[in-house]
Amino acid sequence: MKTVAMIMAGGQGKRLGVLSQLRAKPAVPFAGKYRIIDFTLSNCVNSGISTVGILTQYLPRSLTDHIRSGGPWDLDRMNSGAYALHPYQSYRGGLTEYRGTADAIYQNLDFITNYNPQHVLILAGDHIYKMDYQILIAYHEQNDADITIATRPVPLEEAHRFGILSTDNENRVTAFEEKPKQPKGTLASMGIYVFNYEVLKRMLIEDAKDPNSKKDFGGDIIPKMLRENSRVFAFPYRDYWVDVGTVEAYWDTHMQLLEDKPDLDLLDREWIIHTRSEERPPVNIRTGAVINHSLVADGCVIEGSVEYSVLSPGVRVGRGAIVRHSVILTDTIIEPGVIVDHAVIDKRVVIGRDAHVGHGNDYTSNPSIGLTRGITIVGKNTHIPSGLIVGRNVQVGSDLTHSDFEADKISSGSNYHVKKIEE
Repeated sequence: MKTVAMIMAGGQGKRLGVLSQLRAKPAVPFAGKYRIIDFTLSNCVNSGISTVGILTQYLPRSLTDHIRSGGPWDLDRMNSGAYALHPYQSYRGGLTEYRGTADAIYQNLDFITNYNPQHVLILAGDHIYKMDYQILIAYHEQNDADITIATRPVPLEEAHRFGILSTDNENRVTAFEEKPKQPKGTLASMGIYVFNYEVLKRMLIEDAKDPNSKKDFGGDIIPKMLRENSRVFAFPYRDYWVDVGTVEAYWDTHMQLLEDKPDLDLLDREWIIHTRSEERPPVNIRTGAVINHSLVADGCVIEGSVEYSVLSPGVRVGRGAIVRHSVILTDTIIEPGVIVDHAVIDKRVVIGRDAHVGHGNDYTSNPSIGLTRGITIVGKNTHIPSGLIVGRNVQVGSDLTHSDFEADKISSGSNYHVKKIEE
């Protein structure tokens, strides 16, 4: 077994607000029929990597229900495949949760060792991109590297969110700083690493014994390898890649899919993105329906108008309703006369007759969730009463019923019955 892949899929994704309060970030639906983690899993399969450990922690049920035995990705094999790796308490006792990215891999060294790999590929489960990992691994081998870090340039104003590297003329890393307050450069780590297994094993065992370590690859392991003069190389990646870690990034990425020639081509039959699909009937477009520049998944029933929007399976748009510049998730019902404008609506939401979500020209920002451009989000299973006016940059909580709405209007820039996630 030459390569084992380990996918970090335990992310809480707080900046996605109510979209990630009831599911892990990698399990958030994307592009009508996928989950975010489908892209990393499909990259593994398309790259010929068939042993994949999926490290879960925060709200893992929806993620493990989606992956199950790995069948849709051809990862339900006898001696390899997809494995959900949850935190557990060993005979040594101690904490039962992953304390950092490095600790998550350390706690699963026995899983990796069982396959005796030459390389370990460490991946994030919450990014949207296509990558042939074999090209990355070949680059790693050509440089006789101990670790290779996939990198790409980012805007300077975003650099504080990433690990920032400096390299020499041969792409050997000379400096690394994790999430610097004042970045000295814009070459960012993508959170994708290739390790020689024996090097990884040694570094993790040493790190586990260090009481001052935060058990993190970016904060501890990589800086230590640089201090020890290990062969640390950067792999320059220039193709499509996005971290849909905020509501606005999530919305933007969907809107880009609606372009005539999107940067992310979901029609590419040479690099298929696999997923677990439900059996749904064909889309039913009824008399009077108008659909423009949209992605509409199976099982949808359209009687109204849908413009520049993405509809997941089973969405119903009633007669006279208007949905524009929005992302509507599975089995949401938009009743007649409703207007949904610049919104993200989670699963199984019901929007009552003549309600208006995303109303008016008041763009008061919502700093608690980083909404500034008029996008409103509604949490899973919520029933919005008929006639309710919801402003812009609003976050409406999950599992709300008619009795939870005391007024007939929710002002722009507000959070409405949103449960606080404890730090």
